[in-house]
Amino acid sequence: MQATAYTYDAETRSGSVLLDDGTPVPFDAPAFDAGGLRLLRPGQRVRIETEGATGVAGGLRITLVTLQTF
Repeated sequence: MQATAYTYDAETRSGSVLLDDGTPVPFDAPAFDAGGLRLLRPGQRVRIETEGATGVAGGLRITLVTLQTF
């Protein structure tokens, strides 16, 4: 799935992305580390892998964040 980086905190290695429908979804350090990135800037297109679903107890959880390449 693709998204756009929205926020990123380099100290905690966590942040959030915006799905293409505008829904913000947070990610934690393990998801960021799984992608092998060192830095993320707001506005960058990213590829994410998720577990769960929106609108369900527990919600959507991002398990990997990496840069989108074409």
